Amino acid sequence: MREVLQELTAPPAQTLRTLQPTSSTVSYTVSTRPVPRTIPAICLHYISILVRVVLGLATVLLLWMKWRVTNGNLSYIEVQISSSLKDWQVDRFAEACRWKYLIPGALVILFLVFRRNYIEESLTVLRGLGIQTSTTSSTYLQTPTTRFIPTTSIQDIFIHEAFRGFEVRFYLVIVVEGEEDVVVVFPQLLPRRAMLEEVWRGARKCLWEGKEKDKGREDEGK
Repeated sequence: MREVLQELTAPPAQTLRTLQPTSSTVSYTVSTRPVPRTIPAICLHYISILVRVVLGLATVLLLWMKWRVTNGNLSYIEVQISSSLKDWQVDRFAEACRWKYLIPGALVILFLVFRRNYIEESLTVLRGLGIQTSTTSSTYLQTPTTRFIPTTSIQDIFIHEAFRGFEVRFYLVIVVEGEEDVVVVFPQLLPRRAMLEEVWRGARKCLWEGKEKDKGREDEGK
């Protein structure tokens, strides 16, 4: 029983994906999205997507049928659709539903259909240009929250530690010139230290590797 409770209360597993299309560009993405690796898991993944699509379409259809039944004056196409659905008694069900119950219920169902069940946060480093951070929204209808910080405004990138409740959490921050507060990377997920160290080393290497080499050559020349 204790093990079951621990599994239910444990935070979702996090994965780190690294994409480096060129030597001057690298992207790090931390995600809680489960990656199906077995055939049953893959089948379950696509079945869940299908269920969401069917449930969303059925809800929209029910709202449309209720609207048309209430207002009447069906067009020819709508009459054909209604007649094809008579065997399922969708029109009777729509007529029996009351708006004060149908609208809240439909909103809840549509919210669950479009709700994103995972979080993804990314850090993209562009040498010579800057850094872009991105966090996915809670639903598929919203765009991610992004911010771009130019290289000229970046003073440093480091890993800091702080207390969160009764535990010590590590987080990656960017010091921006002219701002009192630092920019926290992966603010919602706060990955474990091993992930942060990998991102920290890669981001610094991509962002300042060329400058550090040039500075070393200048010191040797002197």
